[in-house]
Amino acid sequence: MEKQKKLLGEEKISKLLWKLSAPAMVGMLVSALYNLVDTIFVGHGVGVVGIAGIAIVFPISMIIMSLSMMFGIGGASIISIRIGENKKEEAEKVLGNMVTLLFGLGIILTIVGLVFIEPILLAFGATEGILASALEYGRIIMAGNLFFSISVAANSVIRSEGNAKMAMITMLVGALINIILDPIFIFVFDMGLAGAAWATVISQFFSFAYVVYYFVSKKHSMLRIHLQNLKLKFYIVKETVALGISAFVRMAAGSAMSVVINHTLAIHGGDVAIATFGVVNRLLSFVFMPMFGIIQGMQPIVGFNYGAKNSQRVIDVIKLTLKITTIMSFVSFVVLFIFAEIFMKIFSTDLELIRMGSHATRIIIIFLITLGLQVVSSGMYQSMGRAWISFIISSLRQIIFLIPLVIILPIFFDLNGVWYAFPVADFLAFVVSWVLYKREIKLIEKNLA
Repeated sequence: MEKQKKLLGEEKISKLLWKLSAPAMVGMLVSALYNLVDTIFVGHGVGVVGIAGIAIVFPISMIIMSLSMMFGIGGASIISIRIGENKKEEAEKVLGNMVTLLFGLGIILTIVGLVFIEPILLAFGATEGILASALEYGRIIMAGNLFFSISVAANSVIRSEGNAKMAMITMLVGALINIILDPIFIFVFDMGLAGAAWATVISQFFSFAYVVYYFVSKKHSMLRIHLQNLKLKFYIVKETVALGISAFVRMAAGSAMSVVINHTLAIHGGDVAIATFGVVNRLLSFVFMPMFGIIQGMQPIVGFNYGAKNSQRVIDVIKLTLKITTIMSFVSFVVLFIFAEIFMKIFSTDLELIRMGSHATRIIIIFLITLGLQVVSSGMYQSMGRAWISFIISSLRQIIFLIPLVIILPIFFDLNGVWYAFPVADFLAFVVSWVLYKREIKLIEKNLA
């Protein structure tokens, strides 16, 4: 306990941010990589229809992840603050409540997902040509919900303790197993989409098993799971949801965005357009994930020092994180813009998908450089317990601006209108986030003075 307090409260900010962020970035990159690898193997082993099937199921996985992250990040934010306040017993109560919530969530989502999978897929944009592939993949993915939910949320708690290396390992275990099993199941056993789905579920189980080992083993976590803490406390659940709602909105918004886009693409571009967005979305997630890793490294530092009333360290880590994420955004823009066509060819040999994908990518990333400020602002408010402002910032890009633009712009620009919606939404979200960010930094500096 004292070791973690000294680490979060005294170590040099740049060194500490790197120590906490690097493992999270690696873990998130590998996680994004196995989504990429999944799509690449399916693209070459099944074809465009297989990619489109995964693209339809992807928003469902995003909703499951968003609910898990709501409990995980919300609970982890409280745990980080309680550790900073030297309240270990309160932190363990939060952990116990999280376990109960996640088990309940995993069981409910599995039952609902398996029973209503076909109408859900149709509602999420599956066309007649894609439905069979989406069902084949989706039914198996639903079976792994419990493992997926717990391992995703537990990673946030492990990071809240300042143990970013172990959080990275839990993600690496699942990702590497998935990457190994994908080609074996798809090509060697000739299982097609079902093989990709089983590889994912098996890898999620191993991540879950490693997380259980971490909390059961006394040599790793400073926190313990006690039976009496499994009973839900309303005030803990309320605070957990309040602090985690912005993470839920950010990820669920991505799901809602994908659903709206899939329906719009079905009208203006057909199955190939849906598959194209599936590929572009995977590429973008590979860009976003390392930034989220930086934010996950920033959050326990902000949360601890905000709880300990050390304002200077709060300001220092926020500004440093903003510089890093902005540089990452710029580099990503340059690489994607120059090599868009090459990236498309990695996923498929379909000439129409390659042409449409490279064109769409170059439009979508025009204001990618603004993404750094958006994720830092949301993470900053979340770490300080300012749930509603974090919620608003998380909603800006994908809900408040992007979804209406995706519906409106295609009326005037047909298929290109879908792609134009992204840079316009990025710019508008950046303006609002900048105003809120500058105001908050001034308030913290004023309090420090």
